[in-house]
Amino acid sequence: MAINNMNDLFVEELRDLYSAENQLVQALPQMAAAANSKSLKAALEMHLDETRGHVERLRGIFSELGLSPSGKHCQAMAGLIAEGNEVLQLRTDPDVMDAALIGAAQRVEHYEMAGYGVSRTFAKELGYNAFADTLQKTLDEEGSADKKLTSIAEGGLFRKGVNQKAASPG
Repeated sequence: MAINNMNDLFVEELRDLYSAENQLVQALPQMAAAANSKSLKAALEMHLDETRGHVERLRGIFSELGLSPSGKHCQAMAGLIAEGNEVLQLRTDPDVMDAALIGAAQRVEHYEMAGYGVSRTFAKELGYNAFADTLQKTLDEEGSADKKLTSIAEGGLFRKGVNQKAASPG
């Protein structure tokens, strides 16, 4: 796609997000299945439901623009998911696995927050205020998911002795 103006750039960013969210819909069930902590598993499953909603919101924006959401493959999300798949291959203590899953999930959340923040700002600049509000709602949900993951890590997982287990030889 040629990017000749801000509107083209906005559409390209939305297509990137649409691809990223669809890739994540495929990856989250595997991450949830690998989680040991009930709260982590629940958070990942809840975010899967939210992610499906994010896909629908993006479809709605594309529909209102009269455009197709397809045509872009988000390489960054593909890379983040590949790293997440490396985590899934670890053979380690269940608490260490959960810590690794949280790290992988938070890298994804931060990428998504950056993408939604940029897209929201572009929407505002282009006068697409309703789209900006929709994108802000998704940005808020991504931020909440990130905070939930931090809460799980700091509120119990890391207090269970995972650091001592990791530091002890053998």
